[in-house]
Amino acid sequence: MVSPPGRGRSKRAQLFRAALPCLLLTALESAPAAAQSLTPDLFNPARGGFVSPDTLPTRRTAGVVQAPSDALPALPDPSADPRRSQQTPATSRVGQVPTYGLPAANGAAGSGYDSLNRKRQQPKLYPGQPKPKRAPGPGSRAPAAMPATSLGPPRIAPPPSETAHKAPTPPAMAGSVPGQPLRRRLKADDDPFGAVGDYAGSFLIKGGLELSAGYDTNPARLNKPVGSPVYVVAPDLLVVSDWERHALVADLRGSFSGYGNQMPATIDGFASPSPVDVDRPDFTGHVDGRIDVDRDFKLTSQLRLRLATDNPGSPNVQAGLQKYPVYATYGATVGFDQTFNRFEVAAGATVDRTAYTDSKLTDGTVSSNDDRDFNQYGGVGRFSYELKPGLKPFVEIEGDSRVHDQAADRNGYFRDSSGGYARVGSTFEFTRILTGEISVGYSARNYVDPRLSQLSGFLTAGSLIWNASGLTTVKFFTDTQIAETTVPGSSGVLVHTYAAEVDHDFRRWLTAVGRFTFGTYDYQDQNRNDKTYSIEGNLIYKLNRNVWLKGTLRHDILDSNQAGSSSQGTVVMLGVRLQN
Repeated sequence: MVSPPGRGRSKRAQLFRAALPCLLLTALESAPAAAQSLTPDLFNPARGGFVSPDTLPTRRTAGVVQAPSDALPALPDPSADPRRSQQTPATSRVGQVPTYGLPAANGAAGSGYDSLNRKRQQPKLYPGQPKPKRAPGPGSRAPAAMPATSLGPPRIAPPPSETAHKAPTPPAMAGSVPGQPLRRRLKADDDPFGAVGDYAGSFLIKGGLELSAGYDTNPARLNKPVGSPVYVVAPDLLVVSDWERHALVADLRGSFSGYGNQMPATIDGFASPSPVDVDRPDFTGHVDGRIDVDRDFKLTSQLRLRLATDNPGSPNVQAGLQKYPVYATYGATVGFDQTFNRFEVAAGATVDRTAYTDSKLTDGTVSSNDDRDFNQYGGVGRFSYELKPGLKPFVEIEGDSRVHDQAADRNGYFRDSSGGYARVGSTFEFTRILTGEISVGYSARNYVDPRLSQLSGFLTAGSLIWNASGLTTVKFFTDTQIAETTVPGSSGVLVHTYAAEVDHDFRRWLTAVGRFTFGTYDYQDQNRNDKTYSIEGNLIYKLNRNVWLKGTLRHDILDSNQAGSSSQGTVVMLGVRLQN
């Protein structure tokens, strides 16, 4: 019987594997063989039992203390049967975690991984410091972008100096109310008791009405005072556009002063220099517009109106009047404003008209004032250069011509004239503490009538505001004008006015205002010089944004170098202001 081929090869392979060790032993037969001697250490089961401990290469040397764990264990007792020894049960390891040198979660600090799942130690914060947000971990969503209405990143509470004398901002205005929709942040209101106004489309409208009553010891400013009760009704309206481009502003303010008593028609047998009825209106209004053609070129315009009477005690007031004649000065300016980097050019053409009503005399007759009516045509140019932010010097030049409706006035003088002024100054703004504009120059006017000399003089104009503190504001104003007059032989009146005002808030709802005004009236070629002084104090109690209470005490002095023309008067008034 023949075995299959696969099985025969398997047997041959087994024989070959057995023959290889035999051939290897045969080849080594010729080498001498040495057997290991039998010693007691040969069967020692302990570590180092084949070699004497004194000859071990890792033996302990002198001076090195042998650790208890390195000591050789004792040999088991062969007479003891481990199967017969009673086995003790192992201790339970439930709830026990073995320690291997270092405790679990050692070195994890306050923010690292803790294998014991213990609560992490929270950082200590300063009093008033906002809590920091938790850092995002792996797989967390990216933090949302901070909205424009937020108050900024968390920080330590600001020092008191940052919030001193500042009213707190309501959360609704700051946009920090939770769940409040995103909105444009409103500007902080410097006056918490100021008028808020109403919006009509894209216009902000603020209106007010002031009602006052009191007593005036000399309303006509006579040399011999005659007093009278007085009441004042003063409305005002402010309309401001809220456009991204262009602008339109309307500022209208007026008043009417009514007196309970009438002044005497004659004094010492002569016609009184003041009217019998001394009621006087006063109104000032202007509407300013601007069209932004592009970033550097703008078209500007203004409409203006002034409604008033001659000042009490003025020599322009006719004797024997029943009441003051009212004059109206109205006009317009059209111009442009071009900016070349830091250099700015502004120019405009002006047209104005002044017209008087007829005078009513105490005898019932009417006197015309057409000789006082005139038109004025002129132009003004201003060149300025911004040296640095907050400092902008300028040069301004103005020229005009006045043409009267009648060539000659009531005294036969031809009062048509031409003139102008030139001044240099600067606008400035230093960290919002001192802001304003101030300038000096020279003004002159020439008349058609050769009997009227040139009227010229030094010119000052300016407006300064000094924020001395968060509760105190100091203001200074100065102005120079060349006014017309009816005094025979006088070219005109050179008027200089200087005013200083101090506003102080004892509380946000209690404000005191002190004002001092000084003026000079120089009548050309008549050797008449009048000086006026006015000291005024106001105390304003603000009940809320809509109702204010106001008290006024004012003393006026007119000092003239003409005999019998000086006067004094004191005004005491209490009133209420209603505004929205």
